[in-house]
Amino acid sequence: MCGIAGFIGGDAEVAGIIDRMASVIGHRGPDDKGTLTGPGFALGHRRLAIIDLAGGHQPMVNADRTLAIVFNGEIYNFRQLMAELK
Repeated sequence: MCGIAGFIGGDAEVAGIIDRMASVIGHRGPDDKGTLTGPGFALGHRRLAIIDLAGGHQPMVNADRTLAIVFNGEIYNFRQLMAELK
C-alpha cells in the first residue's frame, strides 16, 4: 500500500521536512517517491507499483500546475474512464 504525507503551513524549510516525512514511510512504497512544495504547503508520496509499473508518478499536477493531488488507491475502471474522456 502506498504512503502519503503532507502538511499546510510552514516556512522555507518545507522541502526538507516533507523529504524526511516521505523517507520515514519509505517502507510503504519502495518503487517511487515524489514531493511537491509551494507557498504554505507540502505533499509527499511513496509508491508501491502493482498496476502501471512505468507510470503513476505522484504528486500529480494539472497542465498549468494550479492543482495537485496525491492519493492511495487503484482506479479499477481506468480503461472505461479513459475511453470516455478521450
